[in-house]
Amino acid sequence: MKRSIGAKPFVYPAPAWVIGTYDAFGTPNAATIAWGGISCSSPPCVSISLRKATYSYTNIMEKEAFTVNIPSEEYVKHTDYCGMASGKDENKFETTGLTPVKSDLVYAPYIQEFPIVLECKLVHSFEIGLHTQFIGEIMDIRAEESVLDERGVPDIEKVRPIIFGPEIRNYYGVGKVLGKAFSIGKEIK
Repeated sequence: MKRSIGAKPFVYPAPAWVIGTYDAFGTPNAATIAWGGISCSSPPCVSISLRKATYSYTNIMEKEAFTVNIPSEEYVKHTDYCGMASGKDENKFETTGLTPVKSDLVYAPYIQEFPIVLECKLVHSFEIGLHTQFIGEIMDIRAEESVLDERGVPDIEKVRPIIFGPEIRNYYGVGKVLGKAFSIGKEIK
């Protein structure tokens, strides 16, 4: 029997992404978010949600661009720190030692050390309540050669992305392969 646990912002897994933006002075900022995901396949778009009180919210509204940086497990401490500190108070790139790189396609920095980067142009923003959802059209994806498979597609086992458990506030790695999508379900019939 299922028990009601109430209405909460809860889903497994949530991503642990670091959003790259520039402020009004051109200073790079990095902010960790968990509210995000793919929102459209054509054109390719991603959605992220931020509170108005965040530094990144203002940066995205002003610059109409952001990057989604997907960290690997080895950068879990850096990822956590970028979600604890505010760009209003410090330069998180200087504190963490991460390297900001100016995107070629949008006015936003990406993180050199992270294996996957989505360069996004803001196409919509929606106030939902406490958060504003930003829809960014993915203008390009940059991936380290070392995480690509033989087809040139990022391999999740090589990327080793961080996932987040929102209610328990823990970070996790990706688990074992369970089956091939659009194939294993055929075993039912």
